[in-house]
Amino acid sequence: MGEQIAGLDVLGEDYFADPHAFHARLREEAAASPIVLPRGTRAWLVTRYEEARSALADPRFSKHFERFPEVMERNQLVHNEPTKFDEALVQHMLNMDPPHHTRQRKLVTKAFTARRVEQLRPRVQEITDRLLDEAGEKGDVDLVDALAFPLPITVICEMLDVPLDRRDEFRVWSNALVGGGTGDPQALQQAGANMATYLAELVEHKRANPGDDFFSALVHADDEGDRLNPMELIAMAFLLLVAGHETTVNLIANGVFHLARHPDQLAKLRADRTLLPGAVEEVLRFESPVNQATFRYTNEDVELGGVVIPKDSVVVVSLSGGNRDGSKFPDPDRFDIARHTAGHLAFGHGIHFCLGAPLARMEGEIAIGSLFDRFDVTVTAEEDRLRWRPVTLIRGLESLPVSLTPRGPR
Repeated sequence: MGEQIAGLDVLGEDYFADPHAFHARLREEAAASPIVLPRGTRAWLVTRYEEARSALADPRFSKHFERFPEVMERNQLVHNEPTKFDEALVQHMLNMDPPHHTRQRKLVTKAFTARRVEQLRPRVQEITDRLLDEAGEKGDVDLVDALAFPLPITVICEMLDVPLDRRDEFRVWSNALVGGGTGDPQALQQAGANMATYLAELVEHKRANPGDDFFSALVHADDEGDRLNPMELIAMAFLLLVAGHETTVNLIANGVFHLARHPDQLAKLRADRTLLPGAVEEVLRFESPVNQATFRYTNEDVELGGVVIPKDSVVVVSLSGGNRDGSKFPDPDRFDIARHTAGHLAFGHGIHFCLGAPLARMEGEIAIGSLFDRFDVTVTAEEDRLRWRPVTLIRGLESLPVSLTPRGPR
């Protein structure tokens, strides 16, 4: 594997390049294994499907933000400068346990119902068509810049009525924050400060100028006398904006990459468009956009698949590890768009199951389906020249150079 600390494997460059081989080795050994995160934190990595699914729904694995710095410090094997997230970005529902989580989720669930998301379909198609028109004129593009990034960021910004004029800055801040413990701590803190300032201004603008958008509704949300306080609003806006685009960027790019490199599967999809939803689910399983669920920690000793994880341990559940477990998905390293994928973990499981799953699925279907309807797509970089983003949390290509050849009248 590469670097070790205290006899434990460190998640580094080898891991970023191919986490699947690493997860496969650990799955053979145990349900959960001690490893070292990129900035020197000892953690337990859960790589088997049943145990991953169980851990995601087990309240003994806490996500509440207040104790997290203390638990992280307790598990530091290498004492780097601590990574501090801006406090204003932390207090959202993904970093909370019930009842705090329950209260916040109740206030935002209404925006992401299947019916509300389905109403967005014509607009998602319109944005996709415009982006593909522009990409088609160029012929040779980076698919991440041309489609995978601008589509979901435009959709979530329109949902929240957030101006797109600082989109490029937002992307830089988001990339730094999603990288978390793998980047420069000072750059991370600066990105967090910039993001918090930007979102605080948006919250104040919405407070003074409410509109008919979801963000305004969130600022003024009142559920039986309850509403989000200013710090919670900033954190919730951060969660919705970052989670609302980062994962879908990777879903689209990963999907195009794997369909382009599996021409038999692409031919099957083109011959039967009813396979498109299943193809998106297989992309989610095969190359999960979120590689690892966000951190948890144990409130007590927890036995998981015959392994006892001590109290106050950092626990990382590998969604992609569970999704490549052959005991759940036979022949798991084969990309098969007709596979039965029910129960995959790409969107998590339990109370933190991704609120935006219906939106991500729809964007993935429209983007991938429209692209392959209109163009023959050739990846123009050798596979060993493509770089996966050097972070543990997500699984996505830094860029995907492609050549687009129009397929003629649709």
